[in-house]
Formats: sequence, C-alpha cells, structure tokens
Amino acid sequence: MAEVKIWTLWNEEELTAEEAELLRRRAGDLPIPLDGAAKRDVETVLNTFLARNDAAGLAAPQIGISRRIIVFRTRNFGTGIPPLKNGPDYEVLINPRITQVRGEMVKETEGCLSCPDINVDVERADEIKVRAYDRTGAKINKRYTGFLARVVQHEIDHLDGKLIIDRGATVYYSKEKEAFFDRIFKGN
Repeated sequence: MAEVKIWTLWNEEELTAEEAELLRRRAGDLPIPLDGAAKRDVETVLNTFLARNDAAGLAAPQIGISRRIIVFRTRNFGTGIPPLKNGPDYEVLINPRITQVRGEMVKETEGCLSCPDINVDVERADEIKVRAYDRTGAKINKRYTGFLARVVQHEIDHLDGKLIIDRGATVYYSKEKEAFFDRIFKGN
C-alpha cells in the first residue's frame, strides 16, 4: 500500500488552508449497514493506521476522508510493536458518539499528527462511554478509562473538527521553531 499523506494545519513553512478546512469540518456519518464506499473508507483508515507506528490513534479526517471513522491502539503503547492486522491490539469505531462522561478531568500533554512539532496540555475526562458501530456494522456500547479514554476523546474530537490547539491553553514547541509558531499562535 502506498503511504497515505497525513493532513496537517501547517507544514514546515506555512499554514495549509485546504487541509485545515477539512480538518476543521464536522465529518459525516457512514451509512449503516455499510455500503461498498463506506467499507473502502474504513479499510483505508485502518490500513493507514497499521502502516504507521507513530500514533496511538488515527481519525479519517487526518487522511483527507471527512467521515466518522477512528482507529486506535488498545495496548502496546510506545513499544515500537506494530499492531497486527487481525490482532486484538486496536479497535475501529464507526460513527462514535460519547454518551457518558464520568470521573475526574485530567490534564496531560498530547501531541497530534495533524499539529506537527507541538505538544499541548489538554484536560479530558478520565472515563467515557461510547456508542458506535464496529467494522462489520454491529452496534457497540463500550466504556473507556484512563489513557484509552483520552485517546478516544482525542480521535472523536477530530471527527467534530476540533484539534488539541482548541482544547489546551499551554502549547509547547522547540526553540528552533519559535519564530514560526509565534507567528501562528501569537500573530507575531
């Protein structure tokens, strides 16, 4: 499979208007039962995720597909061990909706493939319940806690056109990129 481009708000030199417009748009639902086009979109997102080893999750808008599909690891975070195509170490959620938020709000630093070269402190709920469909179109209700709850919320944010820079107040970036990011975030 050819490598699929990750859509970003900016590249090394400038803001990316076309990509930013799609990333900021609310993604559309997939039809249930899944039709052929929806199944292809799900497989494209899944295969793109499985071909990478640099993210906890991936949402369809991050590869230019404005549909409500997310895929994320469920274990082996940061190990360098890639998820297996038919293994138990990732999940795919189609048309996910958070139906319940519980527990404390927890602040942690997050990165994002669509906001390269920065990290942001983001507060998220420590426990959520999600209603969605799986890859076969079967309805599921699932509870996520801790880091998995954070990952799922991050990816669902992508489906709603929200990014980590919309959620956090403190943005971290390297000194080498200071002039570029000061222009973006502070208008300097």
